[in-house]
Amino acid sequence: MVKKTILIIGAVWVEPNSSAAGSRMMQLIELFLKKNYNVVFASASQKNENALNLSTLQIEEVLIELNNTSFDLFVKDLLPSIVMFDRFMTEEQFGWRVAENCPNALRILDTEDLHFLRKVRYQQIKKGEGFTNEALLKSDDTKREIASILRCDLSLIISIYEMNLLKSVFKVDEKLLYYLPFLFDKIDEGQSKKWKTFEERKHFVFIGNFFHKPNVDAVVTLKKEIWPTIRKAIPEAEIHIYGAYVNQQIQQLHNKKEGFIIKGFAENSKEVVESGKVVLAPLRFGAGIKGKLTEAMLCGTPSVTTAIGSEGMHKNLFWNGFINDDFDQFSKAAIELYSNKSLWISSQRKGITIINQIYDKEKLESPFISKMKEIKQSLDEHRTQNFLGSLLQHQTLQATKFMSKWIEAKNK
Repeated sequence: MVKKTILIIGAVWVEPNSSAAGSRMMQLIELFLKKNYNVVFASASQKNENALNLSTLQIEEVLIELNNTSFDLFVKDLLPSIVMFDRFMTEEQFGWRVAENCPNALRILDTEDLHFLRKVRYQQIKKGEGFTNEALLKSDDTKREIASILRCDLSLIISIYEMNLLKSVFKVDEKLLYYLPFLFDKIDEGQSKKWKTFEERKHFVFIGNFFHKPNVDAVVTLKKEIWPTIRKAIPEAEIHIYGAYVNQQIQQLHNKKEGFIIKGFAENSKEVVESGKVVLAPLRFGAGIKGKLTEAMLCGTPSVTTAIGSEGMHKNLFWNGFINDDFDQFSKAAIELYSNKSLWISSQRKGITIINQIYDKEKLESPFISKMKEIKQSLDEHRTQNFLGSLLQHQTLQATKFMSKWIEAKNK
């Protein structure tokens, strides 16, 4: 039997140790390999030292060019059955070329998270204004990303909150959306018994990619609003800040005397989170679901976060620690969780319940593959029903296509 080919077009190369988006992409790649797809990964970005060498997994890596007909020849020759765009920007750049050269390929958008939601929340915070759906509706970023979702046959949505937002506020047809959170193995008793005990752990931990503005803001918030209170109550405690791409703003916050330690890139994030006693994540804006917080649960490490941090992550289940937007209360919750063994253990158990009930890959993988096959089998009908999508594919509305052709002609 001939393997079906899935082409993944990445905004960046896969960095599973640098960001939640990188580990999410690895989960999808592993799923496609398990289901016997031939996986080809292409990107127009430059590779760096943190990028995984996918060829070790028998995955072909292809460097593609923006605004160049060489991609048309490549995709026509490859003739993939499925094309997945990693983030809406890659769909804008290459979606019309895929539609023209491989009209029968199923086009999937992996949103990672709703970028417009994160951006608008950030803009509102900078203006000192509260977040509203009206601000989302006015945003040009919103229009771009929603247009991309409508042009695709299926969009993968990582958070329940974002699923509801797309359906209720933007009236996106449910047939175009598929809820697919992170995919994890269940935590069994044998695994949890190997975790370090309450007594064996020490210090607070924050981990995050510093290319990501919410993480930079969260660490600044920790330093100014939260850490002085915690340190006063627990003078021997330290907070260890880990993450890829530490910038100067973050490095300047390092202060050994205050116990505020900037550690930088973690070769093994699981190891550092599993050694910490409590994960702190005072996120004031953001979107999607937070890899640092699922990783805390997978390592048996309770956490304190905000409503934004926990959003769309735990349905109606109890959080594995505390959720608080008031930073004075946030600090007090962190102190209590760090000091109270029975509270810490019960919080750890709540994290196990969240992972096993919401992120169990055994329950999530097969229905997703079945959904892809179902749409692929009735692709014409599916697209006919998606009138707004076909409208946006119409040449009179394809500004990105003609801009790309103009750039290409100019470059020649």
